[in-house]
Amino acid sequence: MTISRQDETDLLTALHEGVLESPLWSTFLNRLRNRTQSDYAAIIYRSGDGPPEVAEFDQKPGLGDLKQRYREEFHRLDPLTHHPMRLNRVYALDELRDANSTNHQRFIGQFIAPTTVRYARMAKVSELGGYAGWIVIARADEDFDASEGALLSALAPHIAIALRNFVAIGRERLRADISGDAIQRLNFGWITLDVGGHIIDYDDQADRLLRKSAALRKTAAGRLVPVSRQAEGKLAQILRQVSGGHPVRSQAIHLSDEPWLDMLVAPIRDQTFARSKAPVLVAYVHGEERPSAEREDQLMGLFGLTRQEARLAIALSHGRSIAQSSKDLGLTLETMRLYSKRIYAKTGTTGQADLVRLVLASVVALA
Repeated sequence: MTISRQDETDLLTALHEGVLESPLWSTFLNRLRNRTQSDYAAIIYRSGDGPPEVAEFDQKPGLGDLKQRYREEFHRLDPLTHHPMRLNRVYALDELRDANSTNHQRFIGQFIAPTTVRYARMAKVSELGGYAGWIVIARADEDFDASEGALLSALAPHIAIALRNFVAIGRERLRADISGDAIQRLNFGWITLDVGGHIIDYDDQADRLLRKSAALRKTAAGRLVPVSRQAEGKLAQILRQVSGGHPVRSQAIHLSDEPWLDMLVAPIRDQTFARSKAPVLVAYVHGEERPSAEREDQLMGLFGLTRQEARLAIALSHGRSIAQSSKDLGLTLETMRLYSKRIYAKTGTTGQADLVRLVLASVVALA
């Protein structure tokens, strides 16, 4: 059976949009139940005997919470998920019953019977990496006819695609969560900008920096503006290059010393979305939310540094040279070199690069 134009509009659209719904596929299951005049419709996706990753039910009133009951207990007894079903073939409930199986009888008696359901059609629609998916429609009063079984068969390949999309989106969400957690622990945030310097999007860390930092601000028109004149000029130059169609390389912009804040502005290579306010640049913002005095105290406590040694250690971890640090701290170059030797000895490091690694990997970086 081919899917009718009306079913394409009502069912397929809802099916492919359902991967972004909460609960998953709620509109599709509701329309499928109404279309087939079922008492409930369900999508199940699980691996082996484990709890289902997806168990979504749309049901008529008065059947209790089938989703909760299934997820908590009855998924272990379901004959559907243990039967060697062929992909995309539609089965009737009686084909899966096993009168000699205690689990089957318990499932029928305690899960199916209270719903008064006597008839069902179901199909195994997908197998992915040890997981499998099923679609189910069920009724109490009247068996399904051939057209309803044919509809389920025609929908099966589309449901398989929807489940694959669900898995892919879940995988990307997990990767994004892991990457985001790592970036947050390193105190990085990101902001995307259009050719006019308007903020398109940003993560939670950048949001905090925009609200708390005095070095960056968002104008009433939504533009990102560094407070430092030198930093503002650098960003304006990059934006002029972009708007003029010139190639742009990644550039670092120092925003403030106290608390320390830097920004790396890089072009977005993948221009997938062609629209007037498309993001063309990403600004990676990195810095400290707390004043240096707190970090000085932490380094002094961790490694037994003096106040001046801790200040130099922080300056070196920011990429400042000993010569630059001597000017910043108002001490002679010889004194700075002496302090650096003491710092390396007390921290067990062998040079500036090793010190930067130690400071960034210590608990001070997480404070």
